[in-house]
Amino acid sequence: MTFKPSAKHWFRITGRILVTCFCLASLAGCGEQKPLTSKISLLFIGNSFTYVNNLPGTFAQLALSGGHPVTTGMIAPGAYKLYQHAATPFTMKTIQDQKWDYVVLQEQSQVPSIPFEKVNEMYPAVRSMNIAIRQTGALPVLYMTWGRKNGCPEIGYSDYLTMQDQLTQGYMDIANELAIEVSPVGEAWRNAVALRPSLDLWGGDGIHPGPAGTYLAACVFYATIYQESPKGLKYMGDLDYTTGDYLQGVADQTVLTDLKRWNIPAKENKPH
Repeated sequence: MTFKPSAKHWFRITGRILVTCFCLASLAGCGEQKPLTSKISLLFIGNSFTYVNNLPGTFAQLALSGGHPVTTGMIAPGAYKLYQHAATPFTMKTIQDQKWDYVVLQEQSQVPSIPFEKVNEMYPAVRSMNIAIRQTGALPVLYMTWGRKNGCPEIGYSDYLTMQDQLTQGYMDIANELAIEVSPVGEAWRNAVALRPSLDLWGGDGIHPGPAGTYLAACVFYATIYQESPKGLKYMGDLDYTTGDYLQGVADQTVLTDLKRWNIPAKENKPH
């Protein structure tokens, strides 16, 4: 199923914009396939950083090209924060009433870098959602996002790297407190632009991901979930081979060289 999210496509329910998108990637267009493993399911909870370019669908296609069929769900209203999700019955009911192997939590793009908001909004939400997710038998995963291309001067960050440092710390502090694994997309982003500054992972607004940014995020999730390198996978979305291959390698090096840093458990202890 092809799904291209747009703000015009979200459904409005009782005054809130709530979205669910369940997608099972087809074999078509994925190139040569590896032998299929058993199917797992992931629920992505976040906002536009998740739905722009359809990260869940991109991940599903990438995973299938590596022999891993998946089902993905998405709840991603624009600009939503995790404390809003934690207080939304629809989100919590979706976590509890359906069988998920993983539930991915993505915070609003600035919150983890703002001390007051991360301590008083993000961290309490992650703590409560962590309990709810684990009670169902699923594993939570924190989706570490990236800083803005030109930083965020209005909150004191003059450039991308300064903002990224604070975002990374914001995610890792709560991840280490609760022993939650992290998909370190923001750190992969840092590594990718350090080696190839001309590669623009951001979209036109310098905030949201462009196609290359979403593909990098999918590669990082692949390495995080399966503890396998995405290097060599045939599916590259709309990217050329050189760009796709480079981003696969960045994800490999960011995640798989230091699993302990990201609280990623041994492969035999993860759903298959």
